[in-house]
Amino acid sequence: MGFADPRNDGSNNPGATNVLRIAGKKAAFLTLTGDSLKGLIPVLIAQWLAFSELVVALTGLCAFLGHCYPLFFRFRGGKGVATSIAVAVSFNWMIGLAIIAIWLLFAKVFKISSLAAIVAFGILPLLLYWTGSSTSVTLVFCSISTVLIWRHRSNIQRLLSGTEA
Repeated sequence: MGFADPRNDGSNNPGATNVLRIAGKKAAFLTLTGDSLKGLIPVLIAQWLAFSELVVALTGLCAFLGHCYPLFFRFRGGKGVATSIAVAVSFNWMIGLAIIAIWLLFAKVFKISSLAAIVAFGILPLLLYWTGSSTSVTLVFCSISTVLIWRHRSNIQRLLSGTEA
């Protein structure tokens, strides 16, 4: 679209939030859509093929990790929020909608996207556990949450120092 590579501009993150800041709403929407499809399509295919719940969850984990650490971009990917939300929605739509609602609530109240993501994904494994998912599936989603929160470590430092935009 003629904009600078978001991995080298703004927050140096190729995600929709940074793209919104540097390139506008249309580019951010396209980024959000593409990142979401990365999580949605593989999980839906795994479900369509009638794989076990664990294999479907692992498929989502692989899609998420592929987004965060893409081979073709020297492992410099996004933080994985849109992709992991799509994984959660396609894995269990009720839990996915709960994560979206939590993210929206925190984003609206605090106006900080990173905080909303950290809180929502901190809660995700608990929601899975409370709704009866197996321990192994819960651990897969715990892994997703852990990596996502780890990828937000610079945001966490800015939140703690009161400098997060």
